[in-house]
Amino acid sequence: MKYLFSAWETVKDQISAKAMLLFFDFDGTLAPIAASPQKAHLPQETLELLKSLSQEKLCRIAIVSGRALTDVKQKIGIESLVYIGNHGLEIEGPEIRHSVTISDAYLKTLQAVKVELQAVINSYKGAFIEDKGLTLSVHFRLVDIEGIIELRNKARAIVLPYSMKNMIKVRSGKMVLEIRPPVLWDKGKAALWLIEKWRPVVKDDAAIALYCGDDATDEDAFRVLADKGITIVVGAHDGSAAQYFLNTQDEVNDLLSNIVQLRKSLS
Repeated sequence: MKYLFSAWETVKDQISAKAMLLFFDFDGTLAPIAASPQKAHLPQETLELLKSLSQEKLCRIAIVSGRALTDVKQKIGIESLVYIGNHGLEIEGPEIRHSVTISDAYLKTLQAVKVELQAVINSYKGAFIEDKGLTLSVHFRLVDIEGIIELRNKARAIVLPYSMKNMIKVRSGKMVLEIRPPVLWDKGKAALWLIEKWRPVVKDDAAIALYCGDDATDEDAFRVLADKGITIVVGAHDGSAAQYFLNTQDEVNDLLSNIVQLRKSLS
């Protein structure tokens, strides 16, 4: 894996004179990680860069997030973008709408799991559950270091029987445990679905996809896009399937700025 900007000339050649299909995670990628999901915000500079790119004729942008669709849309607020929420379960944008069918049985199970988890979490200061309708996130970031491992183990013990029966799917992220429906759908499959929807719009079969994310759930997209575009992991990258890495979230703005300049030079 290479540092993105040390290989920029190669990357620039890949994305020059082609339509670009851009995918960005939100938390930890476009926006700095915050103590709680409610406190996360998009820096003004990042917002302006996204607006500039969204006006490019041969660029399409999707925000891919574990957040609920309505939440991530509110955090950014650019109507011309496509928003992918709940790890791909909800997709919405101009002339695009898709949602994965979720059973009533799963939704009942999810609420039962939430009740069990809440009973344990109440004993740990700083822990909380984010209910996103179709998924749950158990957040550990604000728990003191001594309690994190204990709480994580207790949470996993609660969800394991449900997971073993394929009633839910469980994934670990950065200081979070994700409970999702047991369906074969994730950020990677959502990205592939959207790429096929976009190709006729940009009228370019050679359109290049670029995916930038920072969390374990973005690895699904890195893997499926390995031979279809450019994949970039932000931050720690040991074991990542991405082709390139950025050291910090701040460098994402440098990436956006470089793409804006490149697109303007081609127009």
